[in-house]
Amino acid sequence: MHTSPHLRVPVGPDARRWSTFHAERTLVVAARTVTSTVRVLECLPTLVRDDSRISVVFAHDATSAFSDGVLDLLRDTGCRVMPWSQLSEAAPDLILSASENIDVPAGDCPVLVLPHGVGFQKMVPDSRTPGVRLSGVVPDALLETGRAWLALSHPDQERQLLAAHPGTAGRTLLVGDPCFDELVGSRAQRASYRAALGVDGPDGTEDARRLVMVSSTWGATSLIGREPDLPARLLAALPYDEYRVALILHPNVWAAHGPWQIRALLASALEAGLILVPPVHSWRPALVAADLLIGDHGSVTLYGAALGTPVLLGTFGSDAVAGTAAGVLSRAVRLLDSRADLYRQVVDAVDSHDPRPGAALAEQAFADPGNAHAKLREALYQLLRLSEPPWAPPGPPILSPPDPASAASRPALRVLTTVTAEAMTGGRTGGRTGGQTVTVRRVPASVAGPVTEDDDTYGHLAVGEAEKDRYLAESASVVLAERPAPTTVGALRWISDTLGRFPGCLLAATATATAGGDSRTVLVGVRDGRVVAATVTGPAPDPGQVAAVVYALLRAARAFPDEPVTLRLGERTEDVFLRVRPTKSP
Repeated sequence: MHTSPHLRVPVGPDARRWSTFHAERTLVVAARTVTSTVRVLECLPTLVRDDSRISVVFAHDATSAFSDGVLDLLRDTGCRVMPWSQLSEAAPDLILSASENIDVPAGDCPVLVLPHGVGFQKMVPDSRTPGVRLSGVVPDALLETGRAWLALSHPDQERQLLAAHPGTAGRTLLVGDPCFDELVGSRAQRASYRAALGVDGPDGTEDARRLVMVSSTWGATSLIGREPDLPARLLAALPYDEYRVALILHPNVWAAHGPWQIRALLASALEAGLILVPPVHSWRPALVAADLLIGDHGSVTLYGAALGTPVLLGTFGSDAVAGTAAGVLSRAVRLLDSRADLYRQVVDAVDSHDPRPGAALAEQAFADPGNAHAKLREALYQLLRLSEPPWAPPGPPILSPPDPASAASRPALRVLTTVTAEAMTGGRTGGRTGGQTVTVRRVPASVAGPVTEDDDTYGHLAVGEAEKDRYLAESASVVLAERPAPTTVGALRWISDTLGRFPGCLLAATATATAGGDSRTVLVGVRDGRVVAATVTGPAPDPGQVAAVVYALLRAARAFPDEPVTLRLGERTEDVFLRVRPTKSP
């Protein structure tokens, strides 16, 4: 090992004295930003798996304005790390990077640069000058050495680079896009991704909710930079029982501002149930899970459109490069009018979606889909001057589910209920000619506007039993259990205790679990001592929905009917069977 007191990795001429695995080649990964480091971490294990001939070491370059978080990422992943200043001592056979803005020490080893987005579509600030540069292109000085190779996802990118930087001539490799291949190959796992995010049930059954994904690149022209309150306004406009809203932020936003600042800026939206997707690996399965993507000129928007996901453009920055796939996207999808009716625009975008522009965009951005990992392995081994392993080239790996920490917790809800008597056409029981319908619309309290009541419409506040906001807890008319009670006796005890702990509430509701763990029955305790048992057709009921039906009938002074009540949630209806449990005689 080298005599330098700071180099603690088994690389260099003296490495064999200290290494267990006697590798033939040293591959050094440049780790400069979270974005670029993650891109390598996502594809490299598949390329070098089971091959002891290659020693992989990560060199940390701390010169970027967005370097915060890189060391934590490498250590959490278990990578061996050395400082960039000692790169020359490692005697690398190949430097692999998804960041083009690196100062490579003198030498003759090749440098393979992967894109950390879709192609070369954005102008970014140049850290070496006061101006801007084309993202993805290495400095001219490195091109002139003949050591740099730029990986491309489509042949059009070669023509773009030749026009902008003639020095790239003969220095490109067409490999496709590993990230896109992984997204496409993981679409069969969509149900598990939605379950991990809390959108669908754990058994993969859809819960009649649409997942609206907001995606933003970084910088002043980004969607979050121009519309930081858009997630909160979406949560206020979209009914809680029909929609979930999630947010993917570019890792540079996290690195520049920090998690604390981001959560402070999004406080109301997070309280309203916003799913804030972690910046490392979870964005990819979260994107696969989305029903609609509201984005900007960042790569995530391009990936989503190419996957066939309906897209609305919240903004499109002037720093996007004309003539690229991003430019095609800006002409192919509709713009979101953030000050108009957001609910109507979301519904129209999903219901009238045409998949053909997305398919055309994929053809213009990604060549030979499905084979990027195999082509990238071939290029990697050629540059390392090694024969490829005898086993089959790798295909795109299936993405792991998103971090469960991404899933939102139960927010306090402003609930609006309307009671009507009408013909029963939407319920599951069929054959009935009349009855009562309770229409329920719930919106998170932290973003909800004022509730207006009339003769048949009633508003109330519902909170979970663990609500941390004292004002909300003391103001709530309905308190909901955080989890089903294991037995009916346990449910009745919880109701009694909860009505005692929350003297201002009218109702306390909890699901009860059957022997098989199914929570089909909800018990709703009333302040006057009555307990209403409710069963619901369809998926396991949400106690808050059932409590809303009971609350509405009480406010309307309607008796609990013998026939089922129709619960209407947007376009979805369920039959609710209500029965007042008999009380014990004194």
